[in-house]
Amino acid sequence: MTDGAPTALRLARWTVTSGSSVNSRAAVVLRAAHHDWQAAAEGNGAVDALLRAVNLALADVLGGAPLLLAYDVHALAEGPDAEGHVTVRIAPPPNAAGPRADGRYTGEVASTNTVAASVEAYVVALNAMLADGAWAGAAADAGARRGKTTGGEPGTAAAEYDDDEAARPIDTTAWFNR
Repeated sequence: MTDGAPTALRLARWTVTSGSSVNSRAAVVLRAAHHDWQAAAEGNGAVDALLRAVNLALADVLGGAPLLLAYDVHALAEGPDAEGHVTVRIAPPPNAAGPRADGRYTGEVASTNTVAASVEAYVVALNAMLADGAWAGAAADAGARRGKTTGGEPGTAAAEYDDDEAARPIDTTAWFNR
């Protein structure tokens, strides 16, 4: 959040599972413009699965997946309690046209959990892109096309879900157990 303006996207929750002999799986729920955007995906590692899930969740908002230009993780200190500083740089989806096709956007987050910092930095970069004038209203427009809302202010206890299956809370444990 900057300048007192509301954040376009908020990472409501995420989950990921990963192992040495399995594809990583992730599920995310993002909130934007009184709508929940959610998806699950597999990937080559925890971070890849999470970013793919975010891309799937926001496909109708962005019209495609942003280009990941850079992903960097740097330790800020030594030891197991050290924070990792994650920097993500993206460009608009390749099929973006006109003014939406231009720009480079960066997200940075530091945390002792580098997986969490990675997905959060990606969302920060997406918010930077959506804050660009050319992308103004993209989440609200996609939500209006969907025609469903959460029924209340995002993040409040009063936010109830209507008949839109995509807006309902997802049971990520059920997804992982299939």
